[in-house]
Order: sequence, then structure tokens, then C-alpha cells
Amino acid sequence: MKLLRAIANDTRGRILLAALVAGIAWQAWLSLAAPGKVAPAVRQAQGQKVNVLVTLPFPPERFHVLAFQKFGRVTGTENNTVELRGVNKADLPSVARPYWVVKVDPLPNEGA
Repeated sequence: MKLLRAIANDTRGRILLAALVAGIAWQAWLSLAAPGKVAPAVRQAQGQKVNVLVTLPFPPERFHVLAFQKFGRVTGTENNTVELRGVNKADLPSVARPYWVVKVDPLPNEGA
């Protein structure tokens, strides 16, 4: 209790505490917002693995492609989207979690 009181009375302590609370709130927001970025059609798809288009607010760079390769096979990029194949459904929230992911849609049929 003395430590908390000392932190609350010190300006640097209050700044550090505010930064810590803001960081935790940001991480919680990313986790809560991720399922809403995944299209219902992706969640309802048959099978354990799905093929998706991940949309970003900007053209993807090498960093983004490498980040998505942890979850599946990147087969291409076009404009602001990354084509990702073989993603486990359990990994969809992790794919959608980064702040730079706008949405995750099903990959349209190649034959259509």
C-alpha cells in the first residue's frame, strides 16, 4: 500500500502508471476488436483450414507478408490485400488482431 501511495504522489510514477494502463487498454481493445474484423462467411466455412483475403488500409510491405506467413501460405498481394491460404480457423483472431488489419474476408472462388 505504501508503494502505491508513493507512486500516486510522484509525477513520474503517475506518468508511468498512466502509460501502463493505456498499454493494457490498447492490447485489450485489439483482442476485443479482432473477432469483428473476420467476416461471418469465413467462420462458417467448411473444414478446419480456410483461404482468406486480409485487407489493410495501405499496400502491404515485406514486414506484413512475413507476419502473415506465421498463419498460412501467402500466395500474393494486390492493392491493399494479402491472399492467405491454409489458415486454421483457430488462428483467425490472431490474423485479425494487428491494428493494421481492416478486415478478413473469404477468398473468392478461383473458377468463378
